[in-house]
Amino acid sequence: MTRETVLSNARIVLEDQILDGTLVLRDGLIADISEGSSAAGEDMEGDFLIPGLVELHTDHLEAHYSPRPGVRWGLTAAIQAHDAQVVTSGITTVFDCLRMGSDADGGFEKGEMRGMADAIAQAQNEDRLRAEHLIHLRCEVSTDNVLDHYEEFEDDALVRLVSLMDHAPGQRQFQTMEQYVLYYQKKRGLSDAEFAEFCKRQQDLSARYAKPHRDAIAASCAARNISVASHDDATLEHVEEAIGYGIRLAEFPTSVEAAKASHGAGMSVLMGAPNIVRGKSHSGNIAARDLAGMGVLDVLSSDYVPFSLMHAPFILADEGMNLSKAIAMVSTTPARTVGLDDRGAIARGLRADIVRVRRPEGVPVVRSVWRQGKRVA
Repeated sequence: MTRETVLSNARIVLEDQILDGTLVLRDGLIADISEGSSAAGEDMEGDFLIPGLVELHTDHLEAHYSPRPGVRWGLTAAIQAHDAQVVTSGITTVFDCLRMGSDADGGFEKGEMRGMADAIAQAQNEDRLRAEHLIHLRCEVSTDNVLDHYEEFEDDALVRLVSLMDHAPGQRQFQTMEQYVLYYQKKRGLSDAEFAEFCKRQQDLSARYAKPHRDAIAASCAARNISVASHDDATLEHVEEAIGYGIRLAEFPTSVEAAKASHGAGMSVLMGAPNIVRGKSHSGNIAARDLAGMGVLDVLSSDYVPFSLMHAPFILADEGMNLSKAIAMVSTTPARTVGLDDRGAIARGLRADIVRVRRPEGVPVVRSVWRQGKRVA
């Protein structure tokens, strides 16, 4: 049986223009886009219709699973709570980040993230979830057990993105000890002696494991056709290394130099949408708005606040960016970067992942969400 939905009197955000018109969704796909209103359609009251957002990097599921230190919430309940917040933020495709590798910096025991992935797959099979959930493995390459954790996912078809991270002091995100002291010593209440021991241990682990683990994981992803992301690149040497690994996505570069070089090499440069909303980085690195002004920002991620992915493009539009271009940063470009060519834009034949948004002023309001033509919010 044909399933059809007609959405009329809308401002439809296309890749190259905003069209006042009507959108027809049929059997899960976008069937037609036309100018003008249709008496047969549901009145969108002049609201925007934009593509369903594609989220490549969110740590938000971890916050539901482990809401307090030492607390573990039920897997299915955590996933459903995460899914509900994601969908009502306009996100129809979400890459749930699962951390690989544990050490004194934190993380999860072997088997925990495998259990989470199994629960995600089961929840989708049971039609519990409204967004489509895929998996992004965040591999802490400086840990001694990252490969043990990664090996549990060697046959998982939901894994579509892997990032290579090293959060040791003096590396990438934490190039200066001032930032590291703020993030670790003060946050954890370590004495100077305890902090010095912690730093030395992290640096020794990085020196021993980071390079061989990067090599092994990147080679595995190449063999499985999984997209790979670099993380917190700071120097031209980091970018050259990423090029050698066939990196397609440069997550959170920490210097303008690295961002420009990554973009120039054909990688999609990703920054946090919270950085746009707040106007600065939470860790003291470069402001995403500056990169947008330079034309080297390609993708936004909600990171730790799901709704920021909807809010940030409208802020960029307020500051002079074309709205179609801003929306592409949270839909078209992330989808294409990881090979999801069936979604991410409003065009005939693509998946009918659509979000109705009202933006009177300030914070936008998500009014309705469709995934594959079915209303899910």
